[in-house]
Amino acid sequence: MAPTRSQTEMKKEEQENSPPDRRQLKRKHVAVEVESAQLSGDKWHPPNWQEQLKNIREMRKSKDAPVDMMGCEKISDDERIDPRVRRYHVLVSLMLSAQTKDEVTAAAMSRLKARDLSIENTIKTDETEIASLIHPVGFWKRKATFIKQTSQLLHDKFNDDIPDSVEGLCSLPGVGPKMAYLAMNVAWNKVAGIGVDTHVHRISNRLGWVKRPTKQPEGTRKALEEWLPTELWGEINKLLVGFGQQTCQPVRPKCDSCLNQSICPFGRKQTGKKAS
Repeated sequence: MAPTRSQTEMKKEEQENSPPDRRQLKRKHVAVEVESAQLSGDKWHPPNWQEQLKNIREMRKSKDAPVDMMGCEKISDDERIDPRVRRYHVLVSLMLSAQTKDEVTAAAMSRLKARDLSIENTIKTDETEIASLIHPVGFWKRKATFIKQTSQLLHDKFNDDIPDSVEGLCSLPGVGPKMAYLAMNVAWNKVAGIGVDTHVHRISNRLGWVKRPTKQPEGTRKALEEWLPTELWGEINKLLVGFGQQTCQPVRPKCDSCLNQSICPFGRKQTGKKAS
């Protein structure tokens, strides 16, 4: 005669033979996904980013945005001058460009260059005169102070040249990460990181090029550098700045004529297009 099984044994057998509930299946599925991702070493990439980039290049092929004609590269493209003076011009133009349109920055640089802009001459020039020359750039009084202080430091600590590192550039009054990365690229021809201004910050969030929305340009820079191939770092600032000046503007963006309207999260909302 077979021995009588206890209720505990019967309950255990029932649990072993019953199918797993949905929560158990979900946990196992997630675990497998995480494990496979870790094994493959895949990085996060935004969907459609390569097509989006291709379309932006197509829309920017004429290179006729203000940044193309009046950006720091154009302002400092005179190869006849001393390389150290040229690098100084790059830095000063970047310092002036913060919260200022390219047209206004270019005009201020023209006035400074007409007075033979150099570290030595800036040190000799009264701060009020510098302020008068750069007006009406944004925060012109504060920038005049920064330019005066920075010029003195370049003379005292950097042998009348600009620093050749991001850390050195950021140690100067009025110079932040965006300016430092752009100065490294334009002045020293070294790509140390992505220069992110308000245009690059805005467009990266609109396109979905950041894993989660970012609030500040520095956060956007770090998010972009996590996935964007390094060979594109030197190109991306000027490309997106011009795109932001002409098409993906902060107010009344031209989504209807944008080639990315159906593959851009922001553009789809603006035009009512469905994802392609």
